[in-house]
Amino acid sequence: MLGAAFKVTGSMGLSRTPMKGDYARHDWARIARLKNLSLVFHPEHPIIQLPATRAFYWIEREHPACSNAFAKAAFDAYFGDGRDLRDPETVAELAKPMGIDTEQLLLGMAEPAIKDRAKAMSDQALEKNVFGSPFFIVDGEPFWGWDRLPMLEEWLKTGGW
Repeated sequence: MLGAAFKVTGSMGLSRTPMKGDYARHDWARIARLKNLSLVFHPEHPIIQLPATRAFYWIEREHPACSNAFAKAAFDAYFGDGRDLRDPETVAELAKPMGIDTEQLLLGMAEPAIKDRAKAMSDQALEKNVFGSPFFIVDGEPFWGWDRLPMLEEWLKTGGW
């Protein structure tokens, strides 16, 4: 839910920032080639994908063993295939291979408790000064950006510095 962070910081995502957006798209494509990953942006990227967020929290509550697999499927669908995850039906279909009933998921995504959970998690991230993605906090230490992953791994190995 980076949109909330952008409002607080007064910034825009890289995709919408003049000059940086063109570079970022070029760089992301280069990284995808390096890592042999599919990268297909939705034509309207970036888009708010609230149904996917709510689906994740419902799955986390009802089928916790499937939550990581669902998150990966959602990321692959959006970033690997360019699918529109604003559509609840599309999102629910992603959970079908995991044995999750799509009708139950659609109902769950609309539950006030799930909407509240998504909002609370977004608020909690803002309280911790999370402003970008990926963003990790380990032992109270923030790490922002995929280029910080080697540093994060070293931190985990050594216990920090």
